[in-house]
Amino acid sequence: MKFFKQIKINLFIFGLPLLLAVFSCNNDDSSVADLENTNLTSEDNAALLYMLEEEKLARDTYTYLEDLWNINQFSNIKKSEQSHMNAVIGLLDQYDISYTLMPYGEFNDPVIQDLYDGFINHGSVSSTNALEVGANIEDLDIVDLAIYIDATANSAMIQIFESLQCGSRNHLRSFVNAIELSGNTYEPQYLTQEDYTLIINDSREQCGP
Repeated sequence: MKFFKQIKINLFIFGLPLLLAVFSCNNDDSSVADLENTNLTSEDNAALLYMLEEEKLARDTYTYLEDLWNINQFSNIKKSEQSHMNAVIGLLDQYDISYTLMPYGEFNDPVIQDLYDGFINHGSVSSTNALEVGANIEDLDIVDLAIYIDATANSAMIQIFESLQCGSRNHLRSFVNAIELSGNTYEPQYLTQEDYTLIINDSREQCGP
């Protein structure tokens, strides 16, 4: 899957001066109140909009592959991806940031569009490839969310992103389990081997809202 790695490298180089300022937390401290009233920068807006597109990438890809292969993982996990989208939309609405949801399979971000097109092409070849695509997407999502979590001190955004990341770890385990049951193995494309092994060897997690 070197194609997807190259796209990701380009994204890091050109699209990562992202993140973040403020959300809300219940605290009487005046400095917290000041932070709550701070306007988001254009980079902050871009971070939220990108995550909405990435969660949509997962939902749209799984919807397409479910229709093609009728695999339970896609049927179940696409519903979770819609919940992930809704969580990001909640932040966008709270900040009064406008966004446009394109039709299924269409994206505002050309990098995401290229990823979708590549995933669909690869996943259409066989059910094994389709499951690999699912693992690739969750692999990618975990890494992106880790970057955004590390880059922000915004407690509300951290809470949402950690919840999404928790869900993605569970999804990755589900896809990898299906890949192994089919007699194949998965090699991480974005996670380090060490981080991937820790995730796969851990139990299913109970994620927050």
